[in-house]
Amino acid sequence: MRGTGGQFVMLVIMNALLLVAGVLISGGSFLSLFNLQSMAGQVPEIGLLAIGVMLAMCAGNGGIDLSGIALANLSGVVSAVLMVALLGPSADPTSFSLGFMIGCLAIGFAGGLFNGMLIARFNITPILCTLGTQMAFMGLAVVISQGRAVTVGSPALLWSLGNDMLFGVPISFVIFIVVATAIGAVLKYTPYGLWLMLMGTNPKAATFAGFPKSAVILATYALSGTLSGLAGIVIAARNVNVKFDYGSSYLLIAILIVVMAGVRPEGGYGRVVCVVLSAIALQLMSSLLNFGGLSNFVRDFAWGALLLTFLAVGRYDVIGFFAPMRRSEDPSASVPQSPK
Repeated sequence: MRGTGGQFVMLVIMNALLLVAGVLISGGSFLSLFNLQSMAGQVPEIGLLAIGVMLAMCAGNGGIDLSGIALANLSGVVSAVLMVALLGPSADPTSFSLGFMIGCLAIGFAGGLFNGMLIARFNITPILCTLGTQMAFMGLAVVISQGRAVTVGSPALLWSLGNDMLFGVPISFVIFIVVATAIGAVLKYTPYGLWLMLMGTNPKAATFAGFPKSAVILATYALSGTLSGLAGIVIAARNVNVKFDYGSSYLLIAILIVVMAGVRPEGGYGRVVCVVLSAIALQLMSSLLNFGGLSNFVRDFAWGALLLTFLAVGRYDVIGFFAPMRRSEDPSASVPQSPK
């Protein structure tokens, strides 16, 4: 894997090159205020899901959360059905919006906690556990919504969150940056962050050192689920409907963002700032492909190819493969023999 600083620098350069390419392809309209605001408004929902995937990966032991988008859709569907039945968006828009947002966060937290309990208490492999809960969450959303889109409408507070600007920046993007900054601070400055990274680096040593392994796993997946609930709020705020199958390709994109950010699939390392930069880079790529007139099918192929490429680069010393002389020599060859 690249060094911590190297990954950050690479992502900064990648974003800069994508901006330059966008200007060249579009003749300058790529950097128009409207296009920049539009791209910024699309980053939060997938970026929040990617941070949840990063947290699960950092826990190690094959940790990953495949249920993020399904839980986001479930939180939106259940919360919308409840609030429409209890209040209705036109009766009291503010109360409807607040109730809907609280419901999404609560359902996301509960779903994430359920994932954590299955993994921590029953020792189920995370990838299999979250694959199962992904299907369960989606099936539950289908049953509750009867397979139809549930209308949330455009109550003022919710609509403002998804569409209004704060000093020219989409409010949803501001919320995303604030949440990402808070999670980054938690990982860097709290015992939880230390336990999470060390547990991912060496789970056996963490166990013998007395780390609260079960509590860390529960907290990690509960936080990931809460981020899914927040993504559900952003999705509903940007659309008038919520549906069980929204963002069917988001799982692949979230994993790609995390891998591009240099998060180690085996656990123990991840930087939130790199995930944010990676999410922005992927949005720039998506908009660039749109400006180039390429179809969504080509874009999905590009995401899959990028994922495989970054996994290969992270797993193998590609530079050393093409430049054998740069490989470090065997240390044992330079160790002097003790005289007999």
